[in-house]
Amino acid sequence: MDEQAIVVRLRSAGCVFAEDEARLLREAATDVGGLTELVDRRVSGTPLEYVLGWSEFRGLRIAVDDGVFVPRRRTEFLVDLALAEVRSSSVVVDLCCGAGALAAAVCAEGASTNVAAADIDPAAVACARRNLDADRVFLGDLFAALPSASRGRLDVLVVNAPYVPTAEITFMPSEARNFEATVALDGGYDGLDVHRRVAAEAAEWLVPGGFLVIETSERQAERTRALFADQGFAADVRRDEDRDATAVTARAPR
Repeated sequence: MDEQAIVVRLRSAGCVFAEDEARLLREAATDVGGLTELVDRRVSGTPLEYVLGWSEFRGLRIAVDDGVFVPRRRTEFLVDLALAEVRSSSVVVDLCCGAGALAAAVCAEGASTNVAAADIDPAAVACARRNLDADRVFLGDLFAALPSASRGRLDVLVVNAPYVPTAEITFMPSEARNFEATVALDGGYDGLDVHRRVAAEAAEWLVPGGFLVIETSERQAERTRALFADQGFAADVRRDEDRDATAVTARAPR
């Protein structure tokens, strides 16, 4: 199958960047039969990242398996905000890590090598253990996944918890709602169930004056900010228009 034929198939399936995708699929295939299988999967609607087995994030190739949350470009904003706080001695945790893209980027670009990650989804943890040192990726529900010795010792928390209201998942792009794990998308009735839980426990795990950054939506940002402010954090809404990204930063009480 030549590249132009692939482009035609991809374009007819609605792939906006058909030329780029065709090139990537050809590079990923080991033989003609494998290429046909990859193209068939993509044309059927499978997200490109699952077909390739990786997602690009801040110049890194992050391994992603079927069902694991695919890192979004907007989430790169959290790395920018976290890196401004990371020092060589910093203890950093990527909570709700998915494939571990945030932790991997901090490791690649930051001064600290003391970076860990955690997620409740076993498939996500398996991916993250391919993108990070396996012994620094923990399986469990939020802070319960972390070693108890970490309590009160974290300098920086980076969090991309689900924040889509349950009723709105049906309106998400099909590549998300039909392929990614619901646990990575569903934030409960108003989208902030997990944000509430993070806000309620974070101060116990951070050092005094420790830093947290959490992704949210522009519409929910003030409510997310208030959750942390109510727990004594100095919290602010941060916005990156170029990436259409919104986050809340929060400084733990001293």
